[in-house]
Amino acid sequence: MSPALALAVALQVISCAAAVASPEPVPALILQRSLPLSGTHLERLKEHDRSRLARKGKNGAAAAGFYLDGMPGLYYAHVKLGTPSKEYSLQFDTGSDVLWVSCTPCTGCPTSTELNITLEFYDPNSSSTSSKMLCSDNRCTYALETGAAVCNPSDSRSSQCGYTNTYVDGSATSGYYVSDTLHFDAFMRNEQGVSSSASVFFGCSTSRSGNLHTDGIIGFGKNAISVISQLKTQGMSPKVFSHCLKGSKEGGGILVLGELVEPGLVFTPLVQSQKEFFPGVTSIMEF
Repeated sequence: MSPALALAVALQVISCAAAVASPEPVPALILQRSLPLSGTHLERLKEHDRSRLARKGKNGAAAAGFYLDGMPGLYYAHVKLGTPSKEYSLQFDTGSDVLWVSCTPCTGCPTSTELNITLEFYDPNSSSTSSKMLCSDNRCTYALETGAAVCNPSDSRSSQCGYTNTYVDGSATSGYYVSDTLHFDAFMRNEQGVSSSASVFFGCSTSRSGNLHTDGIIGFGKNAISVISQLKTQGMSPKVFSHCLKGSKEGGGILVLGELVEPGLVFTPLVQSQKEFFPGVTSIMEF
């Protein structure tokens, strides 16, 4: 990263963090977009979306909508895990809960991507703070109740807590849960960031398939297994996150795990009965 770009990113983080409501430090991640808007031809966008919708129809899902994870310019963040820490590129997804990263060994895991993202593999044996999550763990019990974990009835309580996840476009991942240290920068109002960390559990993927172009996915869904919920439980952040997306051709932005209080912001309530984030639509206006 060039000094000028590093300065621009730092200023953007500070300006976004300055609007954080909490007087306590809150975590923040830098969001990046894999492809700029300039140079991406309309036909490529259309072909990519046709392919995505065809996969959705094949899997029995309604072929409608335009999801962030279906766009060629997907948003991802560099996330550091383990001790010593190692950086991974994780796709940002509000429609799922599990944070997972490709592990070694891994079946079907790519070593390169057409989106010019350097792919890495997490090795639990190389981190001094990594530990396996067993079926007897209370966190695994909750994940089982929400369908986010796998423990066969014949497995003993000392067996490893597994997981499997299939996304709306047919992409899939499976593996087992581990617990390790997540590193991030934390910000207070009008102050620069300080390094911080927390212990979180996440999926160690030993198999993956489909249209996945990063080291893994960081899910920001509503359930207790999502990163935002885990950090809330530990008192590291409120159960609120805010996007600050850049309008430039390069895209990207900031993901603040806290509430922004910029003047003039208008809020709309979410439908609480939905598993995902849906605003309550009261009317549709024609223009």
